[in-house]
Amino acid sequence: MSSSDMNTITVIGSGLIGRSWAMVFVSGGYSVKIYDNQPGQAVKAIEEIRKQLEELEEAHMLRGDLRANQQLALISSHDDLSQALQGAFFVQECIFEQLDVKQSVFQDIERLVGEDIILSSSTSCLVPSNVFSKVQNRTRCIVSHPVNPPYYVKLVELVPHPETAAAVMDTTHSLMTKVGQAPIRLKREIDGFALNRVQAAIIAESWRLVQDGVVSVKDIDLVMSEGLGMRYAFIGPMETIHLNAPAGLEDYMKRYGEGITRVLNSFGPVPDFSGGEAAKSIASEMCELVPKDPQHLSARIERRDQLLMALAKLKQDH
Repeated sequence: MSSSDMNTITVIGSGLIGRSWAMVFVSGGYSVKIYDNQPGQAVKAIEEIRKQLEELEEAHMLRGDLRANQQLALISSHDDLSQALQGAFFVQECIFEQLDVKQSVFQDIERLVGEDIILSSSTSCLVPSNVFSKVQNRTRCIVSHPVNPPYYVKLVELVPHPETAAAVMDTTHSLMTKVGQAPIRLKREIDGFALNRVQAAIIAESWRLVQDGVVSVKDIDLVMSEGLGMRYAFIGPMETIHLNAPAGLEDYMKRYGEGITRVLNSFGPVPDFSGGEAAKSIASEMCELVPKDPQHLSARIERRDQLLMALAKLKQDH
Protein backbone atom coordinates (compact mmCIF):
# COMPACT_ATOMS: atom_id res chain seq x y z
CA MET A 1 0.00 0.00 0.00
CA SER A 2 1.45 3.36 -1.02
CA SER A 3 1.68 6.31 1.36
CA SER A 4 -0.95 8.13 -0.70
CA ASP A 5 -3.44 5.39 0.20
CA MET A 6 -2.70 5.62 3.92
CA ASN A 7 -5.13 8.35 4.88
CA THR A 8 -8.22 6.52 6.19
CA ILE A 9 -8.56 4.86 9.60
CA THR A 10 -11.52 2.82 10.82
CA VAL A 11 -12.46 2.98 14.50
CA ILE A 12 -14.53 0.04 15.72
CA GLY A 13 -16.73 1.08 18.64
CA SER A 14 -18.12 4.54 19.41
CA GLY A 15 -17.74 4.68 23.19
CA LEU A 16 -15.40 6.98 25.11
CA ILE A 17 -12.18 5.39 23.83
CA GLY A 18 -13.48 5.13 20.26
CA ARG A 19 -14.50 8.80 20.26
CA SER A 20 -11.15 9.79 21.75
CA TRP A 21 -9.22 7.84 19.12
CA ALA A 22 -11.28 9.45 16.38
CA MET A 23 -10.41 12.90 17.73
CA VAL A 24 -6.73 12.00 17.95
CA PHE A 25 -6.59 10.66 14.40
CA VAL A 26 -8.43 13.59 12.77
CA SER A 27 -6.14 16.00 14.62
CA GLY A 28 -3.38 14.51 12.45
CA GLY A 29 -5.40 15.03 9.27
CA TYR A 30 -6.62 11.44 8.80
CA SER A 31 -10.12 10.59 7.63
CA VAL A 32 -11.89 8.46 10.24
CA LYS A 33 -14.78 6.07 9.82
CA ILE A 34 -16.53 5.20 13.07
CA TYR A 35 -18.37 1.89 13.12
CA ASP A 36 -20.82 0.69 15.78
CA ASN A 37 -23.04 -2.36 15.47
CA GLN A 38 -25.79 -0.57 17.39
CA PRO A 39 -27.75 1.50 14.84
CA GLY A 40 -27.51 5.23 15.47
CA GLN A 41 -24.72 5.03 18.05
CA ALA A 42 -21.98 6.16 15.66
CA VAL A 43 -24.09 9.19 14.69
CA LYS A 44 -24.51 10.08 18.38
CA ALA A 45 -20.77 9.67 18.85
CA ILE A 46 -20.04 12.25 16.15
CA GLU A 47 -22.35 14.72 17.86
CA GLU A 48 -20.44 14.20 21.13
CA ILE A 49 -17.16 14.69 19.26
CA ARG A 50 -18.47 17.90 17.71
CA LYS A 51 -19.22 19.34 21.16
CA GLN A 52 -15.79 18.36 22.46
CA LEU A 53 -13.93 19.76 19.48
CA GLU A 54 -15.77 23.06 19.72
CA GLU A 55 -15.05 23.31 23.45
CA LEU A 56 -11.38 22.54 22.84
CA GLU A 57 -11.18 25.15 20.10
CA GLU A 58 -12.78 27.75 22.35
CA ALA A 59 -10.24 26.91 25.07
CA HIS A 60 -7.38 27.11 22.53
CA MET A 61 -6.55 23.47 23.24
CA LEU A 62 -7.47 21.93 19.89
CA ARG A 63 -4.76 19.60 18.61
CA GLY A 64 -3.49 19.79 15.04
CA ASP A 65 -3.51 22.50 12.39
CA LEU A 66 -7.18 22.16 11.39
CA ARG A 67 -10.14 24.01 12.85
CA ALA A 68 -12.82 22.10 14.76
CA ASN A 69 -15.25 22.10 11.83
CA GLN A 70 -12.51 20.90 9.47
CA GLN A 71 -11.62 18.02 11.80
CA LEU A 72 -15.28 17.10 12.21
CA ALA A 73 -15.66 16.96 8.43
CA LEU A 74 -13.09 14.15 8.37
CA ILE A 75 -15.30 11.86 10.48
CA SER A 76 -18.12 9.68 9.14
CA SER A 77 -20.46 7.24 10.90
CA HIS A 78 -21.25 3.72 9.73
CA ASP A 79 -23.60 0.89 10.78
CA ASP A 80 -22.27 -1.43 8.06
CA LEU A 81 -18.88 -2.99 8.81
CA SER A 82 -17.90 -3.60 5.21
CA GLN A 83 -18.58 0.01 4.29
CA ALA A 84 -16.71 1.24 7.36
CA LEU A 85 -13.60 -0.76 6.44
CA GLN A 86 -13.49 0.27 2.82
CA GLY A 87 -10.32 2.23 2.03
CA ALA A 88 -8.82 1.94 5.53
CA PHE A 89 -5.13 1.12 6.03
CA PHE A 90 -5.43 0.90 9.83
CA VAL A 91 -8.22 -0.47 12.04
CA GLN A 92 -8.43 0.54 15.71
CA GLU A 93 -10.80 -1.68 17.71
CA CYS A 94 -12.30 -0.07 20.83
CA ILE A 95 -15.08 -2.36 22.05
CA PHE A 96 -15.54 -3.54 25.64
CA GLU A 97 -13.10 -5.91 27.33
CA GLN A 98 -14.68 -9.26 26.53
CA LEU A 99 -12.28 -11.67 24.88
CA ASP A 100 -14.70 -13.75 22.82
CA VAL A 101 -16.37 -10.63 21.43
CA LYS A 102 -13.05 -9.09 20.41
CA GLN A 103 -11.98 -12.36 18.80
CA SER A 104 -15.23 -12.51 16.84
CA VAL A 105 -14.92 -8.88 15.71
CA PHE A 106 -11.40 -9.42 14.38
CA GLN A 107 -12.53 -12.55 12.54
CA ASP A 108 -15.25 -10.47 10.86
CA ILE A 109 -12.79 -7.71 10.04
CA GLU A 110 -10.21 -10.07 8.56
CA ARG A 111 -12.76 -11.46 6.11
CA LEU A 112 -13.38 -7.96 4.77
CA VAL A 113 -9.92 -6.42 4.46
CA GLY A 114 -6.71 -7.07 2.53
CA GLU A 115 -3.60 -8.75 3.90
CA ASP A 116 -1.71 -5.49 4.40
CA ILE A 117 -4.29 -3.78 6.63
CA ILE A 118 -3.06 -3.34 10.22
CA LEU A 119 -5.41 -4.66 12.91
CA SER A 120 -4.98 -2.87 16.24
CA SER A 121 -6.77 -3.39 19.55
CA SER A 122 -7.21 -0.86 22.35
CA THR A 123 -7.40 -3.61 24.97
CA SER A 124 -5.96 -2.70 28.36
CA CYS A 125 -5.78 -6.15 29.95
CA LEU A 126 -5.88 -8.86 27.27
CA VAL A 127 -2.62 -10.04 25.72
CA PRO A 128 -2.35 -9.99 21.91
CA SER A 129 -1.86 -13.77 21.62
CA ASN A 130 -5.38 -14.19 23.06
CA VAL A 131 -7.07 -11.25 21.34
CA PHE A 132 -5.84 -12.30 17.89
CA SER A 133 -5.85 -16.07 18.37
CA LYS A 134 -8.57 -16.57 15.74
CA VAL A 135 -7.03 -14.25 13.15
CA GLN A 136 -5.37 -16.14 10.30
CA ASN A 137 -2.68 -13.57 9.45
CA ARG A 138 -1.34 -12.46 12.82
CA THR A 139 1.72 -10.72 11.42
CA ARG A 140 -0.36 -7.52 10.98
CA CYS A 141 -1.85 -7.57 14.49
CA ILE A 142 -0.87 -5.28 17.36
CA VAL A 143 -2.24 -3.83 20.58
CA SER A 144 -2.24 -0.02 20.79
CA HIS A 145 -3.24 0.59 24.40
CA PRO A 146 -4.03 4.24 25.18
CA VAL A 147 -4.33 5.93 28.57
CA ASN A 148 -7.71 7.34 29.53
CA PRO A 149 -8.43 9.99 28.31
CA PRO A 150 -6.22 9.55 25.21
CA TYR A 151 -6.73 13.08 23.90
CA TYR A 152 -5.00 14.58 26.95
CA VAL A 153 -2.71 11.75 28.05
CA LYS A 154 -0.52 10.91 25.08
CA LEU A 155 1.09 7.61 26.06
CA VAL A 156 0.27 4.61 23.85
CA GLU A 157 1.66 1.16 24.60
CA LEU A 158 2.43 -0.80 21.44
CA VAL A 159 2.36 -4.49 22.32
CA PRO A 160 3.24 -7.05 19.63
CA HIS A 161 1.72 -10.45 19.07
CA PRO A 162 4.52 -13.06 18.99
CA GLU A 163 4.07 -13.10 15.19
CA THR A 164 3.76 -9.34 14.61
CA ALA A 165 5.96 -8.13 11.76
CA ALA A 166 8.57 -5.48 12.57
CA ALA A 167 7.15 -3.28 9.80
CA VAL A 168 3.74 -3.28 11.50
CA MET A 169 5.30 -2.06 14.75
CA ASP A 170 7.23 0.62 12.83
CA THR A 171 4.18 1.81 10.88
CA THR A 172 2.03 1.98 14.02
CA HIS A 173 4.74 3.83 15.93
CA SER A 174 5.05 6.35 13.08
CA LEU A 175 1.26 6.81 12.93
CA MET A 176 0.97 7.41 16.68
CA THR A 177 3.86 9.86 16.59
CA LYS A 178 2.35 11.75 13.65
CA VAL A 179 -0.98 12.26 15.46
CA GLY A 180 0.79 13.62 18.52
CA GLN A 181 0.75 10.60 20.82
CA ALA A 182 3.78 9.30 22.72
CA PRO A 183 4.13 5.64 21.69
CA ILE A 184 6.33 3.16 23.52
CA ARG A 185 7.36 -0.26 22.20
CA LEU A 186 7.09 -3.36 24.33
CA LYS A 187 9.53 -5.97 23.09
CA ARG A 188 7.15 -8.81 23.95
CA GLU A 189 3.69 -9.30 25.39
CA ILE A 190 3.25 -9.53 29.16
CA ASP A 191 0.15 -9.56 31.36
CA GLY A 192 -0.78 -5.97 32.26
CA PHE A 193 1.67 -4.54 29.70
CA ALA A 194 3.96 -1.89 31.22
CA LEU A 195 1.64 0.88 32.38
CA ASN A 196 -0.83 -1.30 34.27
CA ARG A 197 1.95 -3.30 35.93
CA VAL A 198 3.50 -0.10 37.28
CA GLN A 199 0.05 1.20 38.24
CA ALA A 200 -0.79 -2.07 40.01
CA ALA A 201 2.39 -1.83 42.08
CA ILE A 202 1.51 1.72 43.15
CA ILE A 203 -2.10 0.77 43.94
CA ALA A 204 -1.06 -2.28 45.96
CA GLU A 205 1.40 -0.48 48.20
CA SER A 206 -0.89 2.55 48.58
CA TRP A 207 -3.72 0.20 49.58
CA ARG A 208 -1.50 -1.65 52.08
CA LEU A 209 -0.36 1.59 53.72
CA VAL A 210 -3.95 2.72 54.22
CA GLN A 211 -5.17 -0.76 55.18
CA ASP A 212 -2.41 -1.12 57.81
CA GLY A 213 -3.22 2.24 59.39
CA VAL A 214 -0.01 3.95 58.30
CA VAL A 215 -1.60 6.80 56.35
CA SER A 216 -5.03 8.07 55.27
CA VAL A 217 -6.60 7.85 51.82
CA LYS A 218 -6.30 11.61 51.46
CA ASP A 219 -2.64 11.67 52.41
CA ILE A 220 -1.54 8.71 50.26
CA ASP A 221 -3.04 10.50 47.27
CA LEU A 222 -1.00 13.58 48.23
CA VAL A 223 2.15 11.43 48.18
CA MET A 224 1.61 11.12 44.43
CA SER A 225 -0.14 14.38 43.46
CA GLU A 226 2.14 16.70 45.47
CA GLY A 227 5.19 14.45 45.66
CA LEU A 228 6.22 11.80 43.16
CA GLY A 229 3.74 12.95 40.53
CA MET A 230 5.30 16.40 40.34
CA ARG A 231 8.49 14.85 38.96
CA TYR A 232 6.88 11.97 37.10
CA ALA A 233 4.78 14.37 35.03
CA PHE A 234 7.98 15.32 33.22
CA ILE A 235 10.58 12.62 33.89
CA GLY A 236 10.20 8.93 34.69
CA PRO A 237 11.49 6.84 37.61
CA MET A 238 14.74 5.90 35.89
CA GLU A 239 15.73 9.49 35.10
CA THR A 240 14.52 10.55 38.56
CA ILE A 241 17.01 8.29 40.29
CA HIS A 242 19.68 9.15 37.71
CA LEU A 243 19.34 12.83 38.69
CA ASN A 244 19.09 12.18 42.43
CA ALA A 245 22.73 11.21 42.96
CA PRO A 246 25.86 13.23 42.12
CA ALA A 247 27.21 10.61 39.70
CA GLY A 248 23.96 9.27 38.26
CA LEU A 249 22.06 6.00 38.41
CA GLU A 250 24.92 3.68 39.38
CA ASP A 251 25.90 6.05 42.18
CA TYR A 252 22.28 6.18 43.36
CA MET A 253 22.12 2.39 43.60
CA LYS A 254 25.41 2.24 45.49
CA ARG A 255 24.01 4.74 47.98
CA TYR A 256 20.41 3.55 48.27
CA GLY A 257 20.13 0.10 46.68
CA GLU A 258 20.43 -1.73 49.99
CA GLY A 259 17.72 0.43 51.54
CA ILE A 260 15.42 -0.08 48.56
CA THR A 261 15.89 -3.84 48.80
CA ARG A 262 15.12 -3.75 52.54
CA VAL A 263 11.90 -1.77 51.93
CA LEU A 264 10.82 -4.06 49.08
CA ASN A 265 11.30 -7.10 51.28
CA SER A 266 8.99 -5.53 53.86
CA PHE A 267 6.06 -5.33 51.43
CA GLY A 268 3.14 -7.52 52.39
CA PRO A 269 1.08 -9.88 50.23
CA VAL A 270 -1.25 -8.71 47.49
CA PRO A 271 -4.17 -7.01 49.25
CA ASP A 272 -7.76 -8.21 49.06
CA PHE A 273 -9.36 -5.45 47.00
CA SER A 274 -12.79 -7.02 46.65
CA GLY A 275 -14.07 -7.43 50.19
CA GLY A 276 -13.43 -7.49 53.90
CA GLU A 277 -13.55 -4.74 56.47
CA ALA A 278 -10.36 -3.09 55.25
CA ALA A 279 -11.72 -2.69 51.72
CA LYS A 280 -15.02 -1.31 53.03
CA SER A 281 -13.18 1.16 55.25
CA ILE A 282 -10.99 2.39 52.40
CA ALA A 283 -14.00 2.78 50.10
CA SER A 284 -15.88 4.68 52.80
CA GLU A 285 -12.94 7.02 53.38
CA MET A 286 -12.62 7.68 49.65
CA CYS A 287 -16.34 8.42 49.31
CA GLU A 288 -16.13 10.97 52.12
CA LEU A 289 -13.62 12.86 49.99
CA VAL A 290 -15.39 12.33 46.65
CA PRO A 291 -18.97 10.99 46.94
CA LYS A 292 -19.72 8.23 44.46
CA ASP A 293 -23.03 9.58 43.16
CA PRO A 294 -23.00 10.41 39.43
CA GLN A 295 -23.10 14.17 39.96
CA HIS A 296 -20.01 14.30 42.15
CA LEU A 297 -18.09 11.76 40.07
CA SER A 298 -18.88 13.57 36.81
CA ALA A 299 -17.73 16.88 38.28
CA ARG A 300 -14.50 15.29 39.50
CA ILE A 301 -13.88 13.65 36.11
CA GLU A 302 -14.41 17.00 34.40
CA ARG A 303 -11.96 18.61 36.83
CA ARG A 304 -9.44 15.85 36.11
CA ASP A 305 -9.75 16.38 32.36
CA GLN A 306 -9.39 20.15 32.68
CA LEU A 307 -6.23 19.73 34.74
CA LEU A 308 -4.84 17.17 32.30
CA MET A 309 -5.60 19.52 29.43
CA ALA A 310 -3.72 22.34 31.17
CA LEU A 311 -0.81 20.03 31.98
CA ALA A 312 -0.70 18.81 28.38
CA LYS A 313 -0.47 22.41 27.19
CA LEU A 314 2.28 23.15 29.72
CA LYS A 315 4.30 20.17 28.55
CA GLN A 316 3.74 21.11 24.91
CA ASP A 317 5.02 24.64 25.59
CA HIS A 318 8.12 23.35 27.39
